[in-house]
Amino acid sequence: MSVNRAAVTRIEVPRGLAGVVVTDTRIGDVRGIEGFYHYRQYSAVELAQTRGFEDVWHLLAYGELPDADRSVAFAAETAALRRLPDEVRAALPAVAAASGTSGPLSGMRTALSLLGAAKGFLPVYDIGVDARRQDTLVASAAVPTLLTALYRLGRGLDPVEPREDLSYAANYLYMLTGSEPDKQQARAIEQYLISTIDHGFNASTFTARVIASTGADVAACLVGAVGALSGPLHGGAPSRALDTLDVIGTPDRIDPWIRERVLAGDRIMGFGHAIYRTEDPRSRMLREVAQQFGGARVEFAVEVERQVEAILAELKPGRELHTNVEFYAGLVMELCGLPREMFTPTFAAARVVGWSANVVEQAEDSKIIRPVARYVGVEAPVAVPLMS
Repeated sequence: MSVNRAAVTRIEVPRGLAGVVVTDTRIGDVRGIEGFYHYRQYSAVELAQTRGFEDVWHLLAYGELPDADRSVAFAAETAALRRLPDEVRAALPAVAAASGTSGPLSGMRTALSLLGAAKGFLPVYDIGVDARRQDTLVASAAVPTLLTALYRLGRGLDPVEPREDLSYAANYLYMLTGSEPDKQQARAIEQYLISTIDHGFNASTFTARVIASTGADVAACLVGAVGALSGPLHGGAPSRALDTLDVIGTPDRIDPWIRERVLAGDRIMGFGHAIYRTEDPRSRMLREVAQQFGGARVEFAVEVERQVEAILAELKPGRELHTNVEFYAGLVMELCGLPREMFTPTFAAARVVGWSANVVEQAEDSKIIRPVARYVGVEAPVAVPLMS
């Protein structure tokens, strides 16, 4: 059947869907002109400054902050979900070995698929909202256990079993290092995790929603999101921002090094953002967290930020280029003892909660996400040549 292409309504949109509104959401928003973002009706930065991770998780999952009793109950409920099924635990050494230099985030794609199968996750299309939410709680609680186990196994170490008496953030550090973290480290990582739970329709969140729109199970949605996050243009910048600090080395090298890179057209990792046209509020908060630790490393990072912003303002007038979340996120994670190869996985340990909320929300809509592409190849049809 021939199709009259002229009769098909097509809407031209910018590359990368920049600025295109694709759906409605009650989860949160990023207001880039103002330098503000929120989860539900609350400032995300204020939540990170005043609440624990589990309370914000509850907000994303249920739409409201818990009272004191519910806060304790939800923390206990999710802590009890941290332990992995035996069949998943048994498979992790092979997953870690196969992941090799790709690291824990690569292995987590496989591990999440195994978890979904072992737990009997059903397509979100076939189950109700309570079952969908429960599957996301199971997956989100297990992610830190999977990531830390894969990291340790990849280094010839035994995984550390989760503890239910520790908070989400403290337990994550404990499983990673084998030692209970001090309160300052645990709280710093908790604030980082809260600040990165959700951030609009970024690539990984949108990927999760596209998959959810097909009616697939929660594990499939999260695996797709992890795949998107693994790209260096999305989740890989915190360690690269620290690499920049290492290469510069000393304050006297900041100006010449940065000028050379900017004039060459290179990107300065940790600076600039696709949405914010002012200072990234996450960066501002994490700078304050880092400064609470103090020390020469922190002072050097603050000086690099000051000089880079001044140079960018001079060489790129009219453009608002400031530090983004990755610049100080890497510094905070380093101060808390995380190895650089765990920076992006740690990001995933936070973002899985945001992905999950988006999956549950998207599953309310039975319309599959199905855009079109503009064909620019050779005009069709062309006769298929006979085999000579």
